[in-house]
Amino acid sequence: MSQARYQKQVRERARREKAAAKKERREARQASAAENGEVQQVASQPEVLAELAALHDTFADGAIEFEEFERRKHELIAQLDG
Repeated sequence: MSQARYQKQVRERARREKAAAKKERREARQASAAENGEVQQVASQPEVLAELAALHDTFADGAIEFEEFERRKHELIAQLDG
């Protein structure tokens, strides 16, 4: 087997493992939310992206702190993943 082919196989295996780990994290997060009785709000992708843009503008204006911005950003991105 050539070195290039071997390297490609290694990259592909790493990509598949990363995708599987992401899927497991997403399923665990959804299961945790279901156990806690949390109802995840379902929004369309354009709505979530509009909210992200508004959040970024709010942060740029200095109306919220970085920690709050990051927390809310991660919540919105989680909606996109779901």
